[in-house]
Amino acid sequence: MNIAEQIKQLAQQYKSDVIAYRHHLHAHPELSYQEHNTVKFVAEQLRPLAIEITEGVADTGLVALIKGKNSAKKTIALRADMDALPITEQNNVPYKSKNEGVMHACGHDVHTSSLLGTARILNELKEHFEGTIKLIFQPGEERIPGGASLMIKDGVLESPSPQSIIGQHVMPLIPVGKVGFREGMYMASADEIYVTVKGKGGHGAMPEMGVDPVVIASHIIVSLQQIISRNASPKIPCVLTFGKVIAEGATNIIPNEVYIEGTFRTLNEEWRADAHQKMKKMAEGIAEAMGGSCHFDIHRGYPFLKNDPTVTRRAKQGAIHYLGEENVVDLDLWMAAEDFAYYSQQMPACFYRLGTRNEAKGIVSSVHTPTFDIDEDALEVGIGLMAWLAIEELGA
Repeated sequence: MNIAEQIKQLAQQYKSDVIAYRHHLHAHPELSYQEHNTVKFVAEQLRPLAIEITEGVADTGLVALIKGKNSAKKTIALRADMDALPITEQNNVPYKSKNEGVMHACGHDVHTSSLLGTARILNELKEHFEGTIKLIFQPGEERIPGGASLMIKDGVLESPSPQSIIGQHVMPLIPVGKVGFREGMYMASADEIYVTVKGKGGHGAMPEMGVDPVVIASHIIVSLQQIISRNASPKIPCVLTFGKVIAEGATNIIPNEVYIEGTFRTLNEEWRADAHQKMKKMAEGIAEAMGGSCHFDIHRGYPFLKNDPTVTRRAKQGAIHYLGEENVVDLDLWMAAEDFAYYSQQMPACFYRLGTRNEAKGIVSSVHTPTFDIDEDALEVGIGLMAWLAIEELGA
């Protein structure tokens, strides 16, 4: 029996255990940087395997090492994120969240349980590969500054230093049993924008007596879209969206100020920095020209995610070998953000998608919604494929 067949057999054998891991994690979600019980659960599953673990990395992160023969020859890393979202779950399932207002609505329970299953497979097969596999169980993917950046600062990419890193993420747009890959630029950077426009409030029937911040804010929101349409190269994907506007006046009351929140996303770091300056200058200039003032604050978020062509091409071919060509699809650009991007800026990386959709079972909800769930057959695919890709990457 070749190694791929052994992995498939072990994935099938461990599937029920991994589903149980996922049910426990899904029922007990924890928000970003609060994953104390989650990481404790991860450690409890790894200790009986006699895998070397380091706890307390970036406070609620954990790193584990699986050493094959000639462990110093090469190191590669596998990453899973562990945090949940502030969403109230609406699924009626036995493993429904027990923590009110907190839910694994982005599949991080899947990622964590999958990596635990992959660890069991790799640990059982460690006499069949050379090198070391570093498992990264990461906190805080959902919240700036991003747990990846904190773990990197805490030395996760050192002692030993991986030559490459692989991560997987659920994708409810892809049917269960399939996976997706894309070389090069894949996901966007993501910055948060917070704007306070100040004027002078007054009676709605006497606008000439004040300075209307609602009108100023309206001009700012519309005008900033010209930064995208007339300053960004059409070759650079770019999105500017304002999703929160608060003007606490009334039908006949002009407020003193308006508060705005938005997001800016792109796939070019030079343009990203340039756009920050242009947006701030334009917003402040409009407010001043209209008699008011503007405080324009940008919270710099994750960089754009790039998949190393060589590592990703190898991984895609490995997936074709393991799953069959009909079960491997090409991905388009994705303007969502992911803090795995920090790893991809540091070293050759591959971030691929695990299909979880099953229309026949009604499992079609998007991530970040209160009805998100997965077809758990994806777990068998996830643990087996990641184990296979890790061994293939060590041998590259």
